[in-house]
Amino acid sequence: MNRPYPTDAAVRPAESGRTVLYLDLPMGAAGDMLTAALLELFPDPAAMVDRLNGLGLPGVRYEAAPAETCSVRGTHVTVRAFGAVEEAGEDHDHGHHHDHDHEHPHDHHHDHHHEHHAYADVQALLASLALPEAVREDAQAVYARLAAAESAVHGVPVTDIHFHEVGTVDAVADVAAVCWLIRALAPDVILASPVTTGFGSVRCAHGILPVPAPATARLLTGLPIRAGDIEGELCTPTDAALIAHFAQGFGPMPALTPRAWGCGCGTKVFAKANCVRAVYGDLYEEPAGRDSDFVTLLSCEIDDMTGEELGFACERLLEAGALDVHTAPVFMKKQRPGTALTVLCRLAEADALTQRIFRLTTTLGVRRQTAERTVLPRRLETRETPAGPVREKIADTGNGQRSKLEYEDLARIARAHDISLRDAARMAGKQS
Repeated sequence: MNRPYPTDAAVRPAESGRTVLYLDLPMGAAGDMLTAALLELFPDPAAMVDRLNGLGLPGVRYEAAPAETCSVRGTHVTVRAFGAVEEAGEDHDHGHHHDHDHEHPHDHHHDHHHEHHAYADVQALLASLALPEAVREDAQAVYARLAAAESAVHGVPVTDIHFHEVGTVDAVADVAAVCWLIRALAPDVILASPVTTGFGSVRCAHGILPVPAPATARLLTGLPIRAGDIEGELCTPTDAALIAHFAQGFGPMPALTPRAWGCGCGTKVFAKANCVRAVYGDLYEEPAGRDSDFVTLLSCEIDDMTGEELGFACERLLEAGALDVHTAPVFMKKQRPGTALTVLCRLAEADALTQRIFRLTTTLGVRRQTAERTVLPRRLETRETPAGPVREKIADTGNGQRSKLEYEDLARIARAHDISLRDAARMAGKQS
């Protein structure tokens, strides 16, 4: 997601500063646990559950109840689809290719539970729900990611991806709830811890798959993950699609002033607390007039490009919106000389710039790290000089000001008069 959310005055007062939603995912990112954690951030969770039950999902009812895991109190959300509750650990959102001539020898009292729905059916279901348009767009984008991943894994068109009916409704309920609750919270920035996937294997309709499952792995490509120490599947494709869509950066919780904490509990019992935690608060403001924001650091090492090729890549990355690009010599494996490339960018531009790095360089992997930076307040002013208009960047240090003429303007003057950059600065009335 690459846009700020609209203000919900009931949750986020208009006078508030930059708000942060941080998701702590030490036990994965199960949709019901995410929903429960987000519900606890609201002053009246019961009212929010009532609103969720008014979304219009056929045969679905959300229920929230107090829960506890390893003495940690929180909320558990149950989604009843057609009166049934999906079993914990049951595969319910691994899409698959479906042969329409295949027989269905299912012997079950609820035959409609075993129908299969195509991706187009899911999108039509989302279109029919009583959702704000912005929430619907988020939910449809999450499912677009999910369908694209399943399509790539199975090597079939998106139109041939089908979902088990109960699993489909259960997963749609999770997606709709998470999208709606996040929209209602309206954070300016959404951050998360690295996603814990679990390890081992999981049984699904295709047989026994490794963890993370192939679609999950594809959806989490480029994001920080860890296996953790729990054997089993802690993050399904639907969960991965939600995190990939919403999280704008990953890492430890930044400096902020919390307004509310939420804890969503799972049903499985482990030696450690089985929960997702969410915190909603205001970004901590640095004193002395300084300002803080979040940026993403994209980095990789390259040992098979010429200096000219790397220089061209750096120029193109800056043109594409990178805040800064720099290189440094490094020694790689077997003491091969190489170059470390680092790109500083805004959170919302990290995905696009990662893809551009892959297109412009020979690297096979890009690391991503979210960093909080402190910046001085600054402004750009244009002043008339004997050499013409020149822009000047002025920063307030708290103890005064410092300024610098813009390079592009000085370069223009230097070229026009065939002089050095330093002489151009003197002509503009400022020592460079």
